[in-house]
Amino acid sequence: MVLDNGETPLNSRERRQTKAMKKETLLTTAGRRPRENYGIVNPPVYHASTIVYPSVKAHDESRKNKFAGVSYGRVGTPTTFAFEEAVATLEGGHRSVSVSSGLNALTTAVLAVVKAGDHILASDSVYFPLRVFCTEMLTRFGVETTFYDPHVAGDISKLIRKNTRLICMESPGSVTFEMQDVPAICKVARDAGVLTMIDNTWSGGLYFQPFKHGVDFSIQAATKYITGHSDSMLGTITAANEEHWLLVKQTATKLGTHAAPDDCYLGQRGIRTLAVRLSQHQENGLKLARWLQGRPEVARVVHPALPQDPGHRIWKRDFTGACGLFGIMLKPYGKPAVDALIDSLEVFGLGYSWGGYESLIVPSNPASIRTATQFDGTGPYLRLHAGLEDSEDQIADLERGFSVLNRHA
Repeated sequence: MVLDNGETPLNSRERRQTKAMKKETLLTTAGRRPRENYGIVNPPVYHASTIVYPSVKAHDESRKNKFAGVSYGRVGTPTTFAFEEAVATLEGGHRSVSVSSGLNALTTAVLAVVKAGDHILASDSVYFPLRVFCTEMLTRFGVETTFYDPHVAGDISKLIRKNTRLICMESPGSVTFEMQDVPAICKVARDAGVLTMIDNTWSGGLYFQPFKHGVDFSIQAATKYITGHSDSMLGTITAANEEHWLLVKQTATKLGTHAAPDDCYLGQRGIRTLAVRLSQHQENGLKLARWLQGRPEVARVVHPALPQDPGHRIWKRDFTGACGLFGIMLKPYGKPAVDALIDSLEVFGLGYSWGGYESLIVPSNPASIRTATQFDGTGPYLRLHAGLEDSEDQIADLERGFSVLNRHA
């Protein structure tokens, strides 16, 4: 039996098998139905706008619940549903909604739950474009945002107002990597009737399970680790239950923020190898981070998986692994010397985003985008992404770069 939305209901034996499967196995199987696609391993790309109905009766039935099946290209196709099922399985949520970018996922989730007169809380380390959305867009519609110290934990109760509707977390922050006590924040929020969402992109959805810690909405920029090849723009919103899923699905459909079928296909293709890629990103990232700790040019390595990091205790408690993204604070070198370092690199490209197979480096000034807290650092700050190149080549590239840095100092 095939449901209207292209899904096959699991029998009791299949459900038992699914619950017993490890994440690595689920990543290679979720959303796949070869028997319904001529034996094709991954569901193919369905390009669609118009859907033709076989009868008026079928059309009328579809209008009663347009989210129950394939009704229009913007609502989704079997390609969309296959990808969303895989993401929901990965994160341990109820269902997912795919949209056109990670930022789009964040903003759609916010718009799904707030209205004029509401108040939201957002971590001071939150993704900068989301900060801009809160301060420049939400204010126009009468929604106020308070930015809070990422280390607030249970004391976030002091910031919750009668009209607080949502708490926006990102742990670790994708620039400064502060770890938040997500379970403590979620407990306070739930007791106060406030919804919670988290940007879970750093973990790839594999190394942190948000719904086990009380989160209502988990966001990922599938542009990054899920797709894994820097060739698509894609975001996901995974909800804890049907009510919350329906909120974001309705909002995404009304806004027209659907994901393109080709990007969904790239997402479902990428998710099959997520576990092995993340393992290598983690290995390379930690090797680089430990090597950088011994460099005289580096004042501090900012990586929550390192025992010396202030957020390590929470990371070790809540996470099962790390990715390839972290930061370093250099000693007080001038901008020309730092620019020369970056320009000299060959393995590390200068560019935004991360999560692809390639190594990246980008300068940042975290102090300029903080309002609730003060970023502690006196030297230039660089964010690095350890790609899938050989780690010895990555280290050699940075070693040459430090030589250039010192020549220009």
